[in-house]
Order: sequence, then C-alpha cells, then structure tokens
Amino acid sequence: MTKTIRVRFAPSPTGYVHIGSLRTALYNYLFAKKNGGAHILRIEDTDQNRLVEGAVENLLETMDWAGITFDEGPRQGGEAGPYRQSDRLDIYKKYVQELIDKGHAYYCFATAEELDALREEQKAQGIAPRYDGRYRDYPMDKARERIAAGEAHVVRLRVPETGETEFNDVVRGVVTFRNELLDDQVLLKSDGFPTYHLANVVDDHLMGVTHVIRGEEWLPSTPKHVLLYRFFGWTAPVFAHLPLLLNPDRSKLSKRQGDVAVEDYRRKGYLPQALVNFVALLGWSPGDDRELFSIDELIETFTLDRVNKSGAVFDIDKLNWMNAHYLRNMPVEEQVAFLKPFMEAAGMDVSREDRVALMVRAMVPRIDKGEDVARYSALFRGDLPEISETEALDVLRMPDAAAVLKRFSALCREQAELTPENFKTLMKSIQKELGVKGPALWKPVRVAITSTTQGPDLPLVIEVLGREKVAAMVDHVRNTYCK
Repeated sequence: MTKTIRVRFAPSPTGYVHIGSLRTALYNYLFAKKNGGAHILRIEDTDQNRLVEGAVENLLETMDWAGITFDEGPRQGGEAGPYRQSDRLDIYKKYVQELIDKGHAYYCFATAEELDALREEQKAQGIAPRYDGRYRDYPMDKARERIAAGEAHVVRLRVPETGETEFNDVVRGVVTFRNELLDDQVLLKSDGFPTYHLANVVDDHLMGVTHVIRGEEWLPSTPKHVLLYRFFGWTAPVFAHLPLLLNPDRSKLSKRQGDVAVEDYRRKGYLPQALVNFVALLGWSPGDDRELFSIDELIETFTLDRVNKSGAVFDIDKLNWMNAHYLRNMPVEEQVAFLKPFMEAAGMDVSREDRVALMVRAMVPRIDKGEDVARYSALFRGDLPEISETEALDVLRMPDAAAVLKRFSALCREQAELTPENFKTLMKSIQKELGVKGPALWKPVRVAITSTTQGPDLPLVIEVLGREKVAAMVDHVRNTYCK
C-alpha cells in the first residue's frame, strides 16, 4: 500500500518572509497537491532570542496572499499538533533522554568563554573551528552531580568518529559526508529548548512527513539528521534540497543587491499570481519553453525530478515582464481595484470612478507593476510639463512644432469639451491647414501633453484632463520649449 504523501513548510518567525521561503512553501504545496497529500505548516520557534513579534501573523497573511494553503497547522489544527515547537518542549526532552540512555548523546558543560577560546585557538592554527569533544567520555555519574547542583549544560549528539554518512537526495543524487568532519551538534540548549536539528527530526517523524523539501543551505546539516533517524531506529524521509537563489552576478541573493522579502514585492505592486509563477521557475522547469502557468497548471505539471541542481538567477526583468502580462490580462474592474491604492498614494484624484477607469486604461499598457503609476502622477494632475528627455526636446525643435501646438491650442479652446472623437477631428483639421502629417503632427502634441515621446494612449489622457488643462499645458510647452 502506498504511503500518503506528507510534506511540511517549517519557517522560523524571525522577520519578513524571504522570497526563497516563498519558493520552498510553494514547492511543498505543489508536490502535496499533485500527489493527493497533506501540506503542513509548522512554526519552528525554538530560538527564542531571534523571534520577531508579529512574524507568524505576517507569514500567514503572506501565504494567504500567495494562495498557498495548508491542511494542518497552528491556525487550523490537526491530529499531529501542536504545530508550534515551543508548545512541544516535553516531547523533545523525552527523546533527548532516549538518546542519552542509548549512548548516542551526552551532557556537555563547556562554557561560552571556553568555546570562544577554543575557536580562536583553532583559527590561529588554521583549523576549521569545531567542538573538540572534550565531554564525550565524561563520566555519567559526575555529569548528573553537576546537573543536580544546577550547573548550566547542553546535550550534544555523539557523532561517530569514523566512517561515512550517506543519503540519497532527489535533486543531487547520492550525497556522502565523512563522519570525522561532522561536529557533535548541540541537541538541547542550556535554556531547555531543542536546537533545530533535534526538533526538526522528532517533529518530522511524529508528524509522518514523507518528503523534506527545503533549501540547499540545510544540506550540510542533513547527515546529522540522518544519524538521528538511525539512532532512533526510524525511517528517514526522502530529501530534496532546492538550489540557491542568485543575484545576476551569481552571488547569493541578498538584500545588498535588491529586495529579498515578499512584502517588498507586494508593496511595489506585483500581483500574487505573477510572483508565484515567477518563483516556481526559479530552479524548476516544465521540460519545455512554456513560462506562464496558473496555480492549477503548476500543480498538474510540477515534479521534483525537474528541480535543477544549479543556482537560479533572480531576473527582475523577467518578473516585470510576467507581472505586466498578468496585469494587462485582468478585467478592467480588477485593474482599477488593484491600481487605485497606488494611484491614491501617488497623489492622483481617485474620487471619480469613471475618471479612474480612464486613467487605468491609459496607464496599463505602459506599466509593469503598481508603483509604476507614480510616473504619471504629474500628468494626470495636469501639472505644467517639465521636459528633460532629449528625444522629446528634439521633437519640440522640429520646424513645424510651434505652429502645430499654437493651432492645436486655439482649436482646443473652441471646443465645448475635448473628447477622443473630436480630438481626432481636430488633428485632421491641423493636418489639412498646415500641411503637416505623421510624426511631425502627432509627436509635438504628445510631447506637450505627456512630456515624453512614448507616453500613454493620448486620446484617453486628453479625456481625463479636459479641454482647459490640455490647452494650458500645450501653451506652456510652446512658450517654454519651442524657441
């Protein structure tokens, strides 16, 4: 009988949700849904010094925004709970004691000062810093006496000093570590809280996790986890370590070179479906050239055997292209609902729904994301243009530019109102009167109104601004720039 697939996303609530964490959660979600399994959320909050207030709530809200759901977790509960490690301390102590009783773990009384001195000495000798095993063979009776006297201590894993620890990784194949190079990892800290390594293994076993899908940074820890499974007599899950996310220069993705938090992309106006689609392709490919997927299509297509070993470059240009695609293919009412807060933040008047819809229709073909509407804030306020673009200034120096703008302004003021329809009629009249056509006719008007040669749809802009503002802007540009 095939065992039900169970995977988990197990973040630490230490701040914002990293874009790599979103990818890990997504891959776990896709794998579970593809295989009819369960997706578990577990909060790994045993490092009390690094906890950030509100981080769990932010995590849950971010996952909701991205459309990544869980079958079990702190919010919905489940039979394998509790799902916060800080609520499971008694469980870990039981299993630590089992390891001690079997001789696979031991008490260590080395102080922080002693360990710091050891590290400095090893660095001076050119040795990679690691614990030297000074309490591996400490008599148990003496250890218990010191514990009874209240002396601070930790519990460490007794790693075999010879041989190798080997495991199979879905992404990387067979991975082997020499035991002599592994540290005697701390399992239980002096404050009574377990380290990630112990809690992770115990929880994955008790929660029935069949596949551990996580970032490559955890690969060096995996042999210690494999040893723990062996010492407990448990079957280890299937491991799949995801490739690193890289900056364009192939350094590890970091905030020094750009945004790494999901909330940064939300704030800038990226759509959840675009960011999820983009993140899915960071380290995984469907086997063809296809790049646009709905979440249901990702579930249908996703397999772990198509996850790449090599790091994935975070290409912001590709994300912008993808977001623009999703934005332009949304129904108009959804575009308006999405962009309206960004327009309001940019100082645009959003009090009239019909006017907002016109502005959105004008801007959407020219923007990639929500915050891009700010570049049109001065235009849609009707501010007098300030033109600095070289190509735009060149247009205003064309021989017929001043005459076109002067006649446009005069005809504009003769209209009861300016609409897309009579705007086109007006332009045809200028063409006939002055004998000017093509770019020599249209470009000066566009530059005078939008300050650029590549602005949004001109009839829509004119309809938003109205006759008086358009005429004032054109007069200002003719008088200021057409010398």
